[in-house]
Amino acid sequence: MHLEKLTIVGAGLIGGSLGLSAQKRGLAKQVAALVRRAQSVAECQSLGIAHNVTIEAAEAIADADLIVICTPVASMVDLVKSWLPIIKSGAVVTDVGSTKKQLVNELTPIIAKTGAHFVGSHPMAGSAKTGPSAARADLFEGAVCVVTPGKDTDSNAIQLVNQFWEGLGSQSIVTSVEEHDQLVARCSQLPHLLSSVLAKVVLSPRHVELQRQLCATGFRDMSRLASGSPVMWRDIVTSNREAILGAIDEFTEELEQLRGMITADSKADIKSWLIEAKQVRDEWRSPDTD
Repeated sequence: MHLEKLTIVGAGLIGGSLGLSAQKRGLAKQVAALVRRAQSVAECQSLGIAHNVTIEAAEAIADADLIVICTPVASMVDLVKSWLPIIKSGAVVTDVGSTKKQLVNELTPIIAKTGAHFVGSHPMAGSAKTGPSAARADLFEGAVCVVTPGKDTDSNAIQLVNQFWEGLGSQSIVTSVEEHDQLVARCSQLPHLLSSVLAKVVLSPRHVELQRQLCATGFRDMSRLASGSPVMWRDIVTSNREAILGAIDEFTEELEQLRGMITADSKADIKSWLIEAKQVRDEWRSPDTD
């Protein structure tokens, strides 16, 4: 694919990486980035995030063939409403938000009023690091990107978004917003919350300093996700509340089963439980590839 103009809204880790990758792979003749603060312009320009970095929405959005919104989920709807007069008819708008149902339901009819099309998407790629300085051109290579169109989404718009993510080196998978939110609650949002719980419990000031000194590689790896943006994750949790509560219930039930085995000192059951966990994990990803 080759777009005339690609606009990225928000140039942090994800948006910045999109800009770098799109340029490297020649996906657009012009890559524009819309940022919120004036001081971000110079930083993004020095990093080569886009051909043109600006704080002016009219400059960035006008004539864009594809607009990718890379801001926190909670701000997306209001941002789009402010651009309605300048979105080109026929343009395609997508996003990188990690919850989809609420967003797709709200943005689809709003954007349709301009003659443009909205297609939800969510790249399963990221890092605990934030900001444009953490961006890298290979972030999406080999990653899965979930595309979540609505029932009446234009087929050409869906095809364009699929081609865009595949052009970045990702594997594009189309599913419903409901299925996306349920699956991601388990494999992305629950792990982040569990990482945060682990950090809070183990590193609590109520424990002696020696507790911190004993934390090594395993704890570091398990707690890494807790370093993510609290504001971003607050918005994710509140926008996918029911699915996340269901995932927490599943985890709690499994943990209670383990607690029962330990309480009963059932060595055979504990071993079987650990074997099953190891098997399903190893079937998903070989330890040699980690």
